[in-house]
Amino acid sequence: MTDQPEQQLDVLIIGAGPVGMTLHLALAAGGQSSLLLDRRPLQAQQDDPRALALSHGARQLLEQIAAWPQRAATPIETIHVSQKDGFGRTLIDRADYALPALGYVVRYRDLAGALASRLAPDACLDQVEIIDITPGDERISITLRQGNTTRRLATRLLVHAEGTPGDDPAVSVSDYDQHAVIAEVTPLPGHGNRAWERFTADGPLALLPLGKEYSVVFTLPPAKADAVMAMDDAAFTAALQQQFGRRLRFTEPGRRSRFPLALRLRETLVKGREVWIGNTAQTLHPVSGQGFNLGIRDAWQLAETLLADGIDTASLGRYASLRKLDRQGSAWFTDRIVRTFSNDFGPLKLARGLGLLALDLCPPARHFVAKRMIWGARAWP
Repeated sequence: MTDQPEQQLDVLIIGAGPVGMTLHLALAAGGQSSLLLDRRPLQAQQDDPRALALSHGARQLLEQIAAWPQRAATPIETIHVSQKDGFGRTLIDRADYALPALGYVVRYRDLAGALASRLAPDACLDQVEIIDITPGDERISITLRQGNTTRRLATRLLVHAEGTPGDDPAVSVSDYDQHAVIAEVTPLPGHGNRAWERFTADGPLALLPLGKEYSVVFTLPPAKADAVMAMDDAAFTAALQQQFGRRLRFTEPGRRSRFPLALRLRETLVKGREVWIGNTAQTLHPVSGQGFNLGIRDAWQLAETLLADGIDTASLGRYASLRKLDRQGSAWFTDRIVRTFSNDFGPLKLARGLGLLALDLCPPARHFVAKRMIWGARAWP
């Protein structure tokens, strides 16, 4: 095993996924160097078929670092929100905001590829194992192994962007007792660039336009998710049809996958010279598609703060303060939606219908909700 001399850095980012790469490129655009680390080969992200819902606000940020995958993005022009077996609906239209789209659906691999194409050859150390992290007053020391080589790094700032945390006492977890079953289906007729958010007693059902298909997020209690995963294609299509209704027909379902849903919030974003962004800071329910967009805004806000104020504990404290409204507001919004709509209680169902109807009939209220979905806290006041 070969040891190398300790390397001195300004910013070290653990996690070379889209959020980590966004931070790296935003810092580089302002003249600040950083280094990315990842335990996987960087190329492995090209095998990830997941679909991501990106707001128009996220597109505006990514365009500033020339990393928007224009050809791979399917625009969402309208969003139809309703509840199963109940009255009331809301329609959000991009024309009301003079935007080309409210948001976009992009495959994870296409976004990761667009970001990776902007990286310098020496921007990332991949396939590394972190052996030790030792905090210090001025720098944090990191020992890692890459192949047969042990390396030591010392950085003024360590950014955690490695994804959803495991068991961590600093992260509060609220289990929704729901699983998301993910698949792609072909709609008949075509989707017309409309996304659907359909609330059912089992949980939200989202249909997101992706190419000529819909990317489906089918939220169910764990036992029902087990049953849906075990169905053949015809039975799965029938189950989806039963939850959605008859406005569209579905055919040609693709491969299914699933994951459990919970709200995870890190109580403290900053500790000494360490900061947490993206899914390491918060993991939200996929309803309304806010979680990944929140991570992009984390990265952008951190880059702006460091470039304006420098790399020190005072600037990190300012960053944590600036992110408070966006994080808490997004977490509260998605959590309230899930808990309010995931039941079949009669009086609450009536109240939900009245609320959806009120949003549809009251443009200022609808615009208030839509703008915060598009831009987050940047839309305030």
